[in-house]
Amino acid sequence: MTFKLFTILTMSLFYISMGLKHIFDPNYFYPMMPSFLPYKKSLIYISGCIEIILGVLLLIEDYRLYASMGLIVLLVLVFPANIYIVINEESRKKLKITLLFSIVRLFAQIPLIYLAYWHSL
Repeated sequence: MTFKLFTILTMSLFYISMGLKHIFDPNYFYPMMPSFLPYKKSLIYISGCIEIILGVLLLIEDYRLYASMGLIVLLVLVFPANIYIVINEESRKKLKITLLFSIVRLFAQIPLIYLAYWHSL
């Protein structure tokens, strides 16, 4: 198994499992949602479904380019939620994470975006 295939399988599993968490434990994601966003529960369910779909499509070579581009768009769209967690102490307390972890998580978006791009090649 090549390293690239390993990362594709790993990331696919990651996105599918996170998508399932959105659907089966939406309350976990509420603290990440900025107060100005309407329809929070719907957005959580929709983003979960998108993660599942893109995670599955990542496994199918003919659709990998579309999945990768979709994941890049998704990661860019959820970036503000990660910023919100960094600047909102109450959100971090509800998520039971430290400021340092939230900052690491914020900057982890960059390699995830690069990895999604690499999978499109």
